[in-house]
Amino acid sequence: MVDFVTKNVLDFWSYAEMRANAQIIFTLLVALVLGLLLGYERSYHGRAAGMRTYALVCMASAAAVIVAGFPNHWYGGQLVNQQISPSVLSGDPTRVIQGVLTGVGFLCAGVIMKEGMNISGLTTAASIWVASVIGVLVGVGFYLAAIILSMLSAGLMMWGARLEGYLPSRPAIGVRLRFRVGHPSSEHVLRGFVHTHGYDLAGGTVTIDLQQGRQEWHFVCVAHDKRAGSPLGQLAQVLSQLDGLEDYQLTHARN
Repeated sequence: MVDFVTKNVLDFWSYAEMRANAQIIFTLLVALVLGLLLGYERSYHGRAAGMRTYALVCMASAAAVIVAGFPNHWYGGQLVNQQISPSVLSGDPTRVIQGVLTGVGFLCAGVIMKEGMNISGLTTAASIWVASVIGVLVGVGFYLAAIILSMLSAGLMMWGARLEGYLPSRPAIGVRLRFRVGHPSSEHVLRGFVHTHGYDLAGGTVTIDLQQGRQEWHFVCVAHDKRAGSPLGQLAQVLSQLDGLEDYQLTHARN
């Protein structure tokens, strides 16, 4: 009995097992560093998902993939010693990768928030999924590709907004207007109003609700260009000029 226990314990500490563990640990450390690098940008900008989230996603993805590459070392190599058929031991990393990316996709869906016409968290969700892909690359041993992808992703998140600022764009604003009883408005009036302040009413975005005799309009207006559209605060001040307006809400439609 003692010999049996000793032999099985030593199977987990053989040279081959220790070498496999060393490679796995190195892979996890690389994934940790790259995940922290990617997560720092989100943490710096005050996002909910920060360095720890990205590091955990990256390491977990790398661990799941690299473990599938060492089936002969599972359970201390005891399956090999028991002469199990090689087909039983064959791991399929492609299935693991598919499962990892699908699972992380559910996590990404949880960070996307929609409030009215404002959508936030898209960049965070995409970058978490990228962190998972980086972990997969590290897990299969493509360290250089993982490092390059990390640098490209971090650079894009840090400087992509600046690049967008130099390029022509048409900022969008989500608008909610509620009118007093007996003071209905019309699309023609609203379209003319926003046009005088540098915006166009986006087609197909108009929704009209009637609650207790009050008309409530929801729509998105898009600036003629980023310089022509009035700032959000200025647009809020002039909304009081609309006849019969009871209250309103303005928000950036994209984030």
